[in-house]
Amino acid sequence: MDPIKKAEQLKKLTAEEYDVTQNAATDYPFKGKYDDFYAKGIYVDVVSGEPLFSSEDKYDAGCGWPSFTKPIKKLVYKRDQSLGMERTEVKSPEADSHLGHVFTDGPEKEGGLRYCINSSALKFIPYDQLDKEGYGEYQKLFK
Repeated sequence: MDPIKKAEQLKKLTAEEYDVTQNAATDYPFKGKYDDFYAKGIYVDVVSGEPLFSSEDKYDAGCGWPSFTKPIKKLVYKRDQSLGMERTEVKSPEADSHLGHVFTDGPEKEGGLRYCINSSALKFIPYDQLDKEGYGEYQKLFK
């Protein structure tokens, strides 16, 4: 992502969105706007707008954060040993935004992964707005 454009986008974020995406902070569990949210559409990076996840791959993992079985496109994975734990951080490829973590305790029939993502790192684009918002190519993800 162009550094100037990224700087402009960062100025538009709330303090919480900035802290999560830029400082690897974490939303409070069960408090994020997308935790208990199941509308049809895609989730994009709040910084860059790059498509990340589809509502078709979202499920209730009971963990307090939006959970997905897979991303729409390739993400960036980094080893995270903070907080005395061994985890795998997931970041957006274009904006390098911290999104959350991926775990191996997801639904086995869907590949076994659980992408545990912060609501503050996401922006939801409703299915009926995909064309209007420039994401028409992602309509094919829906049954």
